[in-house]
Amino acid sequence: MTNGTGSTDLGKTSTGIQPNVAALLAYVVGFITGIIFFVIEKENKFVRFHAMQSIMCFVALFVLSIVLSFVPLLAALMNLASLALWILCMVQAYQGKWFRVPVIGDLAAKQVGL
Repeated sequence: MTNGTGSTDLGKTSTGIQPNVAALLAYVVGFITGIIFFVIEKENKFVRFHAMQSIMCFVALFVLSIVLSFVPLLAALMNLASLALWILCMVQAYQGKWFRVPVIGDLAAKQVGL
């Protein structure tokens, strides 16, 4: 849905923070801020989706980093890919996009009722 200026209207949040900023903040400290925003945001599905995606994505990356820690080259490559994904998710959220990480994004959407 768009407003008169052509930008997407993401609705209101129960926190009073702009939805795109709240969604970005859900990624800042990985699953920790994801959990915080998922718990405190009761109304806005955009923020709840990005918070849940943050939780699922960064828990999966944490587990994967433990598994790959036994192979230093793979661990280093995974860390670079994780950094790129983290930045991509924050930028997409700030731009007001419903960016879905493959597989995890669909699971997150299902969890928030999309």
